[in-house]
Amino acid sequence: MRIGFLLVLLAGSVFYSYVAFADLSFMTRTGRLGPGFFPRLVGIGMVFFTIWAIIDARRAGSDAAADQVIPSEDSGWGDVVVLMGLAIVYAVLLRLLGGFPASVIYLGVALFFVNEGKHLQNAILAVVIPSTVYILFDRVLNANMPPALYNLPFS
Repeated sequence: MRIGFLLVLLAGSVFYSYVAFADLSFMTRTGRLGPGFFPRLVGIGMVFFTIWAIIDARRAGSDAAADQVIPSEDSGWGDVVVLMGLAIVYAVLLRLLGGFPASVIYLGVALFFVNEGKHLQNAILAVVIPSTVYILFDRVLNANMPPALYNLPFS
């Protein structure tokens, strides 16, 4: 079932990459990076990591068949529900607080649930990743982060 899901995900990744390469220009007429720059990077990354996951799943499947390993009963639906709820809260916070603060809060809380017990690592990731995205989009690519409904000094 996992390999089937990954193959569907690979098909979607290839389609996304095709659209990014076929419809979006890499450079603008003025020589700056165009609207296709970031989607192309994301598409290539999605295809690469999905192929990697398929190879890993095939390898794990052959190892499991050789060892006669029975899969665990934990399906992970609790994590799915928590992360879906957090995504809804993130959408509300994005509108209220803006891109950077909402991303820091969302990532911090999500990592608290998913990466239990590693509080320092979670705090560092919750600040570094949104900071990097902010610098990349707002400063380097000159694309604004989502605005806040309330003016905060750091958003």
